[in-house]
Amino acid sequence: MKKMTEFKETKLGSGPIFLALKENIGIILGFLFVFIILSFATDKFLTRSNMSNVIRQVTMNMFLSCGLCIVIIYGAIDLSVGSVLGITACFCAGFMDRFGLPWYIAMICAMFFGVLFGAFSGLLVSRTTIPPFIITLAMMNIGRGVCRVYTNAKTIVISDQNYIFLGTGSVYGIPIQVLWMAAALLLTAFILKRTILGRHIYAVGGNHQAAIYSGINVKMVGLFVFMYSSFMASLAGIYTSARTFAALYTTGMGEELNAISAVVLGGISMSGGVGGILGVMFGVLLIGIINNGLNLLGIDSSWQYIIQGIVILFAVYFDYIRKRKMD
Repeated sequence: MKKMTEFKETKLGSGPIFLALKENIGIILGFLFVFIILSFATDKFLTRSNMSNVIRQVTMNMFLSCGLCIVIIYGAIDLSVGSVLGITACFCAGFMDRFGLPWYIAMICAMFFGVLFGAFSGLLVSRTTIPPFIITLAMMNIGRGVCRVYTNAKTIVISDQNYIFLGTGSVYGIPIQVLWMAAALLLTAFILKRTILGRHIYAVGGNHQAAIYSGINVKMVGLFVFMYSSFMASLAGIYTSARTFAALYTTGMGEELNAISAVVLGGISMSGGVGGILGVMFGVLLIGIINNGLNLLGIDSSWQYIIQGIVILFAVYFDYIRKRKMD
């Protein structure tokens, strides 16, 4: 009986779920703390309508963060995700409005261009020594310019109800946003934790030179992570345009900062090789409820940028302290 008890304790204390919770205990406690504070600070926070509003607001950031977390674990950064989001949204709306394409054909074509945009960034990053920050900053500006030229700086209205369902509908009573997020999180978790490619991503982020010596095709891994990031950003563009019934050249502008904030806050090391999707999920939710809580409390939206900046600094500093302890 004693041996069986010891076995169960060991199994519970070393299982993947337990370890994931243990690794992300800080962000989880932070989320619960803010959630409880806001629950008492305003009686509107815990209402069903507000919780639905929070879910709608964080879905786009969840997509972007799922893609960005893989890029950052790889040891790079992608500042172009907001522009890829905008390109996909604008192209998809334009394909339906101007060319009369069915919504699903328009969606596939628009996502193709979005992923192609990321593939170009991945090729440049993986095959040159130019810092990813510079490459993706340039691609961010190019993408935003493409959106403006394509739309003529005008809003493209979407009227196809089947397409709009992708951002506003529900399946068996479950809001489609929940299904979107669950799919993005599960796919990202599967790649990182259950595939050889995922192990290679961590290996390259942990030590780029050692990964090369061990026979890992670093260039192909780099290409994949940027294509995956753009794929997630493209899904975010589809969701956003479907939810708002429209697309304009500013769609997704500045959203890369929200995603980076969530990823860093979720425990992904900016130096690469460390972190997991569970922390990212709570990072996205934490930023979402902070922004929502500030709105409910009637605090000027300008303070959201200040608080977000403080959150990023805190997360980066925490990552710095953690790295020093590991060294």
